[in-house]
Amino acid sequence: MEAFLEEARALLAELVAIPSVSAEGRALREGAAKVAEVLEGLGLRPELHEGYGPPVVFAEGGEGERTLLFYNHYDVQPPDPLELWDTDPFVLAEREGAWWARGAHDDKGELVARVMALRLFQKKHGFLPRVKFVVEGEEEVGSPHLEAYVAEKRDRLKAEAILWEAGGVDAKGRPYLYAGLKGIVALELRARTAAFDLHSSYGAVVENPIYRLSRALASLRDEEGRVLIPGFYAKVRPLTPLEMEVLAEIPDESEALREAFGVRDFLGGARNLDFNQRLYTEPCVNFNGFHAGYGGPGSKTVLPAEARAKLDFRLVPDQDPEEVPELLRRHLEAQGFHDVEVVVLEKGERPARSDLAHPFVALARRALEEAFGEKAVLYPNMAGSGPMHPFLHHLKAPAVGLGVGYPGSRVHSPNEHIRVRDFERGTLALLRLLELFFLGH
Repeated sequence: MEAFLEEARALLAELVAIPSVSAEGRALREGAAKVAEVLEGLGLRPELHEGYGPPVVFAEGGEGERTLLFYNHYDVQPPDPLELWDTDPFVLAEREGAWWARGAHDDKGELVARVMALRLFQKKHGFLPRVKFVVEGEEEVGSPHLEAYVAEKRDRLKAEAILWEAGGVDAKGRPYLYAGLKGIVALELRARTAAFDLHSSYGAVVENPIYRLSRALASLRDEEGRVLIPGFYAKVRPLTPLEMEVLAEIPDESEALREAFGVRDFLGGARNLDFNQRLYTEPCVNFNGFHAGYGGPGSKTVLPAEARAKLDFRLVPDQDPEEVPELLRRHLEAQGFHDVEVVVLEKGERPARSDLAHPFVALARRALEEAFGEKAVLYPNMAGSGPMHPFLHHLKAPAVGLGVGYPGSRVHSPNEHIRVRDFERGTLALLRLLELFFLGH
């Protein structure tokens, strides 16, 4: 096992050394080329598919009647703020039983775990099973070209099941898997009440955009967080009895999270099943930032001309991210906020959830439990978002996420890392899933 971990560490070091930051359009071709090289070394036939933003790395190979498709991405978040990193974000460091670098978990560490699981399978059973990889370079900026890619390449991507990009263990070290992701649409609201900033004395007769926009924002949800936009919940798919059963099995971490987050209470006093249902299977609106006027030291008696707020809606099946902005506009106009502009910031992602009764979900859960020696936690979908919908929609195959991270991995933050022990156990769980899927035992 020591040689296995050293090989994995060396491979991860090569991948994180490439600063493939999609938000900056940085080193993406280099990242794609390196991934193609790694997959070719595994014995697969890689191709770089152009015309969908940065190159999409597609690879296939192996033998057998069944096919498993892996989805991953080679792009990473910006490392900023650099001063908060303990080491160079693009040089893999090992300390305190962990590997540290930008992308160590999200998603280069996860990609390495999949490559290593396939190498272990090949070494143990003497052949490479039939697998395909789709590794894109735009996940961290919303995967704007992936829908078209999957739609156009559906025949090449066809598989019986899909292994999603990430997973790991929860705060108590229990392994978990998930069968879906929420959708998202990010927006900006803008209110302007004057051609330029005015002296604050005009506040007696001129409307303030901060007041205007804050009232508009307050109209979007109630005190418990329920969205007040008419029609917003119209397409929400009711939970099935099995989905409710799975939700009820999720351990209640609400109190631990309340203390960790430093919040007085959760919206509506949510606890236990209510907390899990809200977090994982209900949509919401969140305000990301509010920008207006003067925020420097001391005072400045000014009436700002404009106020802006950024917000996002997290969506659940079968809500449509293209419909939400229009519903929002109609709501604002009906409330008298016809002057508040709605700007869509990026192409939204549709929500997705696999059928929890599909045998592949049970197979993945069994693999985790056999590798970890304890019951795995199944989430109908995670609270976050990702481009899973195109795969479920076009390939008609289930997708399940499991991997090598933990809640303290600091994904998207300085000092991102994975614990070596989690990587080892997560990779062995992936190996066990490959055996169950391809060998039946």
